[in-house]
Amino acid sequence: MSTQQVILAARHVHKGFVMGGQKIEVLKGLDLQLLAGETLAILGPSGSGKSTLLGLLAGLETPDSGEIALRGEVLSELDQAALTRYRARYLGIVFQQFHLMRHLSALENVMLPLEIAGQSGRTVRQRAVELLEQVRLGHRLDHYPHQLSGGECQRVAIARALSPEPELILADEPSGNLDQETGEQVMGALFEMVRAQGRSLILVTHNPEQAMRCDRQLHLQHGQLV
Repeated sequence: MSTQQVILAARHVHKGFVMGGQKIEVLKGLDLQLLAGETLAILGPSGSGKSTLLGLLAGLETPDSGEIALRGEVLSELDQAALTRYRARYLGIVFQQFHLMRHLSALENVMLPLEIAGQSGRTVRQRAVELLEQVRLGHRLDHYPHQLSGGECQRVAIARALSPEPELILADEPSGNLDQETGEQVMGALFEMVRAQGRSLILVTHNPEQAMRCDRQLHLQHGQLV
């Protein structure tokens, strides 16, 4: 049996939404464990609840029942301030839509999580520069999002997610808005950095080829992972 630490666990998670006066259950008693340093792909068609699950794992949503624990801390038991601090310390999130700050340069976007965490000075800038160099954007430090291609914006987003050295990266279809070649470059950068830094990764995708890069693949079907 593996001696690796379980850093994320979902236990008997139910989640549903009311649409047109009718309750639609999306997740039905879902269970999940993720080990430290493990990469996991969650596959499923559109509408299967993949993004809902990722929102729950990030503490952005609360399960109707069941619990999600990160490093042993049950997220639903934390107040909003504690949850925000916890998320900032342990989680990095890569969205499909980039969500970069348009008025900040690539370098400033990557520095932002560190500054929010109260860090400042030369070391913050140095780490941001190093991360952007790792995603091959060392020549674009002072460019703003509107001056970058979609692939470049997503590489900035990956560097930003990894800047505070989180233990877990949650990635929601990170290449979904990119062409195939650019998407492969972005995914290569993501896996290269996650593995070099020994981080855990949960990748939500509908792309089997991308999923095969991960240590494990699970399919979300009928509200459960199989």
